[in-house]
Amino acid sequence: MVRPGTLLVSATDLVEPSFRRTVVYIIEHNDAGSLGVVLNRPSDTAVHDVLPNWAELAASPRALYIGGPVKRDAALCLALVKVGTPVTEVPGLRRVDGRVALVDLDSDPEVIAPLVEGLRVFAGYAGWTFGQLEGELDRGDWIVLSALPSDPIAGRGDLWAQVLRRQPLPLSLLATHPIEVERN
Repeated sequence: MVRPGTLLVSATDLVEPSFRRTVVYIIEHNDAGSLGVVLNRPSDTAVHDVLPNWAELAASPRALYIGGPVKRDAALCLALVKVGTPVTEVPGLRRVDGRVALVDLDSDPEVIAPLVEGLRVFAGYAGWTFGQLEGELDRGDWIVLSALPSDPIAGRGDLWAQVLRRQPLPLSLLATHPIEVERN
């Protein structure tokens, strides 16, 4: 069910502020726990302000994204690699799933640049200890869905609604759920 490359889409009744209406991309899922990044929380900080050498490769909007509540002082980077790129042979890239790779931000951006269509830098991450995510799934906090290769670098519009809208009925109807039910 959950594996690297899947999306966790927050359920409509998950109102915890860090995860309300979020889409989390799973990077690791194993016996030790799970790790992912929130794809739809741009910050007001430009990538250029914190990692100027990587700014030109950042997908639009070129903002640092808030990847989750854990270790916000650390950065993770996901890239969409070009079709046919041999990720396993490139120092600084580690395949997550399909064309999505984790980028080592200590590597040379000039080596990575010709291999990627775009990348996204995340401050912090979302993490779950062994069994914790399964408990949240059992409670119905998350909907587990397949990701498109472009999801980690998607930047315009409401990604939460977009991901739900592309699902079959009745799941796609959740995309119309109001942001603030109490105001509806």
